Parts: sequence; structure tokens; C-alpha cells
Amino acid sequence: MTASPARLHLGFWSIALAFLTAMAFSTVPTPLYPLYMKQDGFDTFTVTIVFAVYAVGVVISLLLAGHVSDRLGRKTILIPALALELLAAVLFLTSTSLPVLLAARFVTGLGVGMITATATAHLSELHAAHRPGASRQRFEVVSTAANSGGLGLGTLLAGLLAQFVYAPLRTPYLVFIGLLAVSIVAVALTPETVTRVPGRYAYRPQRIGAHGDRTVYLAAATSALASFAVFGVFTSLAPGFVAGTLHHSSRALAGAIVFAVFGAAAAAQALTGRLSGPAKTRLGLLAQAGGIVTLVAGMHTASLAAFLIGGVAAGIGAGVLFKAAVGAVAASAAPAERGEALAGLFLIAYLGLGVPAIGLGVATQSLPAVTVMTWFAGALLVLLGAVALLSRRGQTPAQPVAEVRELAHSAR
Repeated sequence: MTASPARLHLGFWSIALAFLTAMAFSTVPTPLYPLYMKQDGFDTFTVTIVFAVYAVGVVISLLLAGHVSDRLGRKTILIPALALELLAAVLFLTSTSLPVLLAARFVTGLGVGMITATATAHLSELHAAHRPGASRQRFEVVSTAANSGGLGLGTLLAGLLAQFVYAPLRTPYLVFIGLLAVSIVAVALTPETVTRVPGRYAYRPQRIGAHGDRTVYLAAATSALASFAVFGVFTSLAPGFVAGTLHHSSRALAGAIVFAVFGAAAAAQALTGRLSGPAKTRLGLLAQAGGIVTLVAGMHTASLAAFLIGGVAAGIGAGVLFKAAVGAVAASAAPAERGEALAGLFLIAYLGLGVPAIGLGVATQSLPAVTVMTWFAGALLVLLGAVALLSRRGQTPAQPVAEVRELAHSAR
């Protein structure tokens, strides 16, 4: 790479902002679902189907294109992915009918699947090129904050715009059309970090398998699965529960609650960079386990305060675990496999985002939401127990390889 330090610095933050914008756009519909339900007669199960279509789009994209940037270049994938998000925003503007909503969410999922691993790998490489030999903490904080923070920011902006601005089902998408267009330009001006290898590219779909240390990858994947299971519940079912069971119909409140969960995740990611690996593991596991128990207790007692406190605590735990997982995989994978390794991690994470949410939506058709969430909490606690066990087998997702290298370097 021959780009100047100034271009690398600007490029790092350009990719971070584009990543943030794309992830924020992906959750814009979350606080708007009650409006769609009221306007077009959707029920909770239909909202679950809409969410499922989005998750399917993400998984398909991760399987088919999430790893391709390792060979074709980061910008070659990021720009078309952002263009897909732009297309989805235009689709949202054309109609509020269910077929259009399904198409827009599917296209959104396709774009997100291409962006997550690619933008994360691009940030890792821009950081390394700009600050060779430096700690990876800036990359880990920024990449995971853009991901988790973006998911929360989208719901907050959409909820506020829908509550206080004219045309609530149009204005949020108009705002993001402008933001996505700016993001495309910013990415186009950013230095490329992948040098294409001469010769024909033998394409194959994404493989799910360990890259680097197998124990590190397995533990990271389990952490990502548990973390995104919590995120999936809040982006799919929480607004409907707050509006229905808790009788708080404010769109701004719905957006603010989801933002609080993701904002807590992003803040925890930013504030735990100096913690030791074991401390991160304990914090993430205890916060997520305690949070999900408190959240379910809030549902049983119809307490908005307990529901929110539990969600924030669970978000803190999920954020810490996911940050560690991304850092571990990015550090342990070889550069030529980094995009593929991260794509595999995000694929598992988005399975955790989609499958539990879909299962909960189906289950609520025949069982009370509180009962379903109680069973979900039990299953999540079992999964967190698996993370705790894996953390004792060598490297854990809360103690990335990069941290070990830094400790070894400081000890010399």
C-alpha cells in the first residue's frame, strides 16, 4: 500500500462511518413496525416473517459474497453493497404493502451480508497500515461500535423522525438515501487494501470452519451466536411487546429502547479495551445472563423499568462478548483469509440473530409472549454456559490473540 498516512487515516474513518450508516439503515424499520401493522393490518407473525426475510438475505449474502473481497478487493464489494442499501431505501418509499416491504428487507439483508465482514476486514487493514505495530484496540473498538452502535442508532433516528416529523413511513428513508449516497462517495475515495492476485479467480461459496486457532474460532463463534440472539429479540419483537403488552405506543420510545440496548453494547465495547481477557469474559457472561433474567422478570411483572434495565445489561454483555470475538478472529486469521474468517463469524452471528427471533415469533402464535421469552432465556443461559466452558480451553473470545501478543511484547 502506497497511500499517505493522511489518506489512510481519513480512509479508516470513512469506512467506519459507511459501516455505521449501513448498519443503522438496517434497523430503521424496527420502531416503524407498529405503524405498518396499523396501516396495512399486519399482525405480529407477519412482522416476524418480514424479519425472517431480512435474516435470509443476510445469510445468503454472507454465504455467497461475504468472503469475496479477499480476492477482488474491499471496495469492489463495499460499493455495490451500499448501492443495494440505497435501492432498498428507494423501495421503502414506493409503497407500504407487504410484498414491497418483504422485497426491501431482503435487499437490505443482501447488502448487510456483504458489508459486515468486508468493512471489518477493511478497517483492520487500514488501521494496520496507518499504525503499523500499534495496538489493535482502536480497530476493535471502532469496528464493533460501528456495528452494534449503528444497529441502535438506526432505531433511535427512525423512532424520533417517525414521532416528530411529517410522513413517518417516508422521512426516515429519505434521510438515509442521502447518508448512503455520501457513504458510497466516501468509500470510493478510500485506499484499497487488497492487491489482486493475477490469474483466474476460482469462486466458491463461503466455508464455515476454523481459521487460525480452532479453539479461538469456536469460542468466538459461540459468543457471537449468543450475543446476536439477544440483538435479534430486540430488533424484531421488542417494539411490538412494548406497544402491546406494556401499552406504550410511542414510536420514539420504541426506538429509544432498542437504541439503549445497542448503545449500551457499543459503550461497553469502547470502555472495556483495557480489561484483561478473563475480566472481559466474566463481565460479558455475567451481564448478559443477569440482564436476560431481569428482562424476563420485567415481562412477568409488566414493568417497563425492569424490561429496560434487563435489556441494557444484556446489551452490555452481548457487546463485550462480540467485540472480543471479532478481535480474536481478525487477529488469528491470516491476512489472505481474514475476510473469509470474519464472514464465517458474521454468518454464525446472523443465524443467531434470525433463527431465535423467527422461532419466538412462531411460538407466540400459540403461547403467551412471556412464556416464550422464559424458554428463550433458559436456552440462552445454556449457551452462555457453553461459552464459559470453552473459555477454559486455551484462548477464549474474551482474550484475543492480539492481546496475548501485546502482553508478550510488553514483557520483553
